[in-house]
Amino acid sequence: MSVRRMRTTTRIELTDDRGVFMISVAAELAEMHPQTLRMYEQRGLIEPKRSPKGTRLYSHADVERLKRIQQMTAELGMNLAGVERVFELEEQLTAMTAKVQRLERRAAALAREVERLEALRRELRAEIVPYVRGGAIVPAQPRQRFRIPVERPGQTG
Repeated sequence: MSVRRMRTTTRIELTDDRGVFMISVAAELAEMHPQTLRMYEQRGLIEPKRSPKGTRLYSHADVERLKRIQQMTAELGMNLAGVERVFELEEQLTAMTAKVQRLERRAAALAREVERLEALRRELRAEIVPYVRGGAIVPAQPRQRFRIPVERPGQTG
């Protein structure tokens, strides 16, 4: 009798924001002391994920952010308050860029709607006339006159 073993494979998708590095590895990758990472976390410059047991887990994005902090402080001579301000301004810029893109999409959609309505107006040769019960499109007939017969009391037609 042979024993058949089954292999199972587990696939884990790694994204840039998934915490995978413990503090010692992240510190080595960012070329910093682990205590520096703890200090940056206290200041709110970095927010590592936590394992179920509370261990700090740093992602690729966290390591890249740590490298940026290192670059701003060492190469550009910024203090940590300056780094915090840069990150705040970048977040505002990202939010404003997204808002501008949403507004541009909305403006384009409205422009398409105006063009559609203009084409419809030209097609019908109509004027849009407000109507008490929700509005109506009334075709314009510039050369034709029409009369509405009105009966008045005491008049014979």
